[in-house]
Amino acid sequence: MTDEQHSGTDDARLPIEKLIRTRHEKAEALRASGIDPFPYRFERSHTVASVVASFESLSSDESDVAIAGRVMTIRKMGKVYFADIADMTGRIQIYLRKEDVGAEAFERFSLIDMGDILGVHGTVFITKTGEQTIAVQTFELLTKAYHPLPDKHAGLTDKEMRYRRRYVDLIANPEVRETFIKRSRIIQAIREFLNDNGFLEVETPILQPLYGGAAARPFVTHHNTLDIEMYLRIADELYLKRLVVGGYDKVWELCKDFRNEGMDRLHNPEFTMIELYWAYADYRDMAALFERLLRYTVHDLYGRYTVTYGDHEIDFEPPFRWVSMIDSIRETTNIDFTDLEFDDALTEARRLDIETDGLINRGKVIEAVWETKVEPTLIQPTFITDFPVEISPLAKRHRDDPRLTERFELFIAGQETGNAFSELNDPLDQLGRFLQQGKAMEAGDEEAQPLDDDFITALAYGMPPTAGLGFGVDRLVMLLTNQHSIRDVLFFPQMKEMKEGTTPVSQMLSPLLEDSQNREVQTDGVPADFLENLTLLALARAGTKVHPTVLRDFWDSQAVQLLREEGHGNLLDDLGNIVKTAADDSAGKKQKKAVAKLPKLFQLLTELLQVTTDPDQLLVAWRAGKDALPNLEAAVARAREALG
Repeated sequence: MTDEQHSGTDDARLPIEKLIRTRHEKAEALRASGIDPFPYRFERSHTVASVVASFESLSSDESDVAIAGRVMTIRKMGKVYFADIADMTGRIQIYLRKEDVGAEAFERFSLIDMGDILGVHGTVFITKTGEQTIAVQTFELLTKAYHPLPDKHAGLTDKEMRYRRRYVDLIANPEVRETFIKRSRIIQAIREFLNDNGFLEVETPILQPLYGGAAARPFVTHHNTLDIEMYLRIADELYLKRLVVGGYDKVWELCKDFRNEGMDRLHNPEFTMIELYWAYADYRDMAALFERLLRYTVHDLYGRYTVTYGDHEIDFEPPFRWVSMIDSIRETTNIDFTDLEFDDALTEARRLDIETDGLINRGKVIEAVWETKVEPTLIQPTFITDFPVEISPLAKRHRDDPRLTERFELFIAGQETGNAFSELNDPLDQLGRFLQQGKAMEAGDEEAQPLDDDFITALAYGMPPTAGLGFGVDRLVMLLTNQHSIRDVLFFPQMKEMKEGTTPVSQMLSPLLEDSQNREVQTDGVPADFLENLTLLALARAGTKVHPTVLRDFWDSQAVQLLREEGHGNLLDDLGNIVKTAADDSAGKKQKKAVAKLPKLFQLLTELLQVTTDPDQLLVAWRAGKDALPNLEAAVARAREALG
């Protein structure tokens, strides 16, 4: 039998505005039949994954299951529907037969669209084609999706739209959702490792009066009350080292940093870092700790010590290779920069076709040569060590060569994965470095660091020998999930403004909102503004006074006047007493109790007004239902029973 097209399958040839309006009309049809297309909750007994895991026992026991998820496909075949439901844990087929759910419910399923969120109750079985399936006994629409999903064959392929509307990307592409689940697991594993190794997780300021701790341009803002410029942090290094001065031996922070610089596959203006500081250790101790941390994280994620990244298999079994920056340049170019002064270093760099404009000291030249000639070749984990002092203003001078610093960067798959120092703790040396940075800033270096007088003051109190490490969480996630752009591991990467001519969805929904506001309830001409006022009053919560102006406006509304004219005086008096009690300041506990019942009371009245506006019947049903609260379902059942 061939599948039939059914209204739950959108016609991709129609404009989005038309599809949205069609879905709105279905929502209105459901409301007209007494069904709220946006109910409050659904009690699940299982997730999709737990149904699949327990399928054999559920099938043999014919146990009922209740799952909820998004409708991903719908297929009608005669008097049955097949559909796929997806939740966060997976996807499963459901089977809906007219004989099982009843003719009315079966007809109502025609108002369900792909993208709607559905709750179903039923039992599990295997189809003739061998597919695990839930035979639906009852279903409930939990959310009407006004916007259609991307075409099921083409999917969501526009990368810019995937980043801009990540929520749709997560719906349409389960593998994307899996990447972000792995991201959370990676962070959890790192947290477990550091906590188990005695590091204390702390928090330091994001908004800072002075930026520092890295070479980067900051985002600048203004604090109105203090009337000072402030900066979003570019790193949290200097604050964490203040804590080491204060006596914390092992501290770390998962931090959001912000750098006002270019955007490419490795850089986003907002990114996630982890920084940690370890008193009485040096950079070699930190390298060994970093090796163990990465090994632990990889194994926690995959149960092995290797990962595939692009065309390479990366091995995280320690020890990683350890080579100085100058030695790695010599290995690659046969040029030794160890004893070259600035002018000679410039000459060699130019001979290697390195762009030298803006390179203002020897260290900058060595760094430029290394970045061009060496960095792209580093595939397996490699510690590049002993950086020139000019490019490491916060690192301790090398104990064997004062022109260098005790610093390493870890490179994997051609990109930096971590940066660590034996931290500079001599306040005089640190002051001198800051002053050198000031000269660089005057010479036009926008990434140079300003003098931080308070940090110098902290060092003057004495900081023990300390090793520090910072590494980018986003880049590590890229590496461990085989993603090649930072945007693919950020839920919401920074984007340019939308192109002109793109119609906002809010603009498409606005006419529908106006329709809803102007809609009149179709039961004997009771105006919608009465129900809207009831909804307004139902916003009250226990212990919250209902503002007298709201009550007065409600009581004076045209809808209430109409009900009075139609002979609903007794009902309105009854309702009025409840509202008056809720509004009375002096009522104390009685007031709170009344206010707590308001939402359900108004919902009960709304339900009854859909059934009848006959004064006598309505009053009898109202009082019967009211007495059955706080259980709303029982109240509605009692009220309808009273109607006979």
